[in-house]
Amino acid sequence: MHPVPDQTGRTVVVTGTTSGLGRALAAALARAGARVLMTARDEARGRAAAAEAGGELVLLDLADLGSVRAAAARIRERTGDTVDVLVNNAGVAMGPRAATADGFELQIGTNHLGPAALTWLLMPALRAAGDAERPSRVVTTSSLGHHGARLDVDDLHRRRRRYSPTAAYGASKLANLLFAAELDRRLRLAGDPVLSVAAHPGMTESSLLANAVRRAGGGPWSRVALAAERLVVQPVADGIAPQLAAATGPVHGGDYLGPTGQGGTRGPAGPARRSAAARDAVLAGRLWQVTAAETGITPDPGRRVQG
Repeated sequence: MHPVPDQTGRTVVVTGTTSGLGRALAAALARAGARVLMTARDEARGRAAAAEAGGELVLLDLADLGSVRAAAARIRERTGDTVDVLVNNAGVAMGPRAATADGFELQIGTNHLGPAALTWLLMPALRAAGDAERPSRVVTTSSLGHHGARLDVDDLHRRRRRYSPTAAYGASKLANLLFAAELDRRLRLAGDPVLSVAAHPGMTESSLLANAVRRAGGGPWSRVALAAERLVVQPVADGIAPQLAAATGPVHGGDYLGPTGQGGTRGPAGPARRSAAARDAVLAGRLWQVTAAETGITPDPGRRVQG
């Protein structure tokens, strides 16, 4: 377990907390003294997870912008408009083509557009909680799956291409890193007391791969992938280390953390490697603009930041 400094007096929002990484992350932060708001789509599962972890349930479906807006409003009201840390952890992976409530391709909608909207809507609360000595933080969860991925911001929902679940997942995880980088750039330009940091868990017991294989119907490739995963898998308690470090450790805006052993699949948390596409500042800026247009939400930091 990654050591967590005392979090007494801090308010943390963690998305996707009914199982796996999110549930373990919420529990670790609560044990360290934080007030943890745990989001979930399913109320019964969410209440059980919150009771076990010592957090508070907030209903949220990232695949529905109406739900995102309502959850952000509830969070701001319940916290007195002060949030110290937002961990965008929830996600889906590699199922067959499906759409969100707003007609977005499910993976880019759930993994990027929903979290981006939530981040922008909670930015006033994050800004209010931070100061120069102890900035608030937005932690964006990406994946090793972003390596080799491509993102076409002019066809974000893959309507002009044959659908590939794996390619769509990789694009959504690449979008996470591009968004985190552009958010960091704009926060610095605005002088806001908020850090944008990214992290990935490597390969853990809570990997989305097994669920994705089941949704896709299995097959020879799937069995090989699952067998390979078992060779490098690490416990959830170890898998949350990069997210914990990003949320509570000494970091700088723009950092990207992940496991440092076996090609980034497991081991102690430390600096992680980004693909060339994830370092494309022009692409990050275009994605920011397209995300605003798709979600209909005003970006924050917004008009007062030029460029």
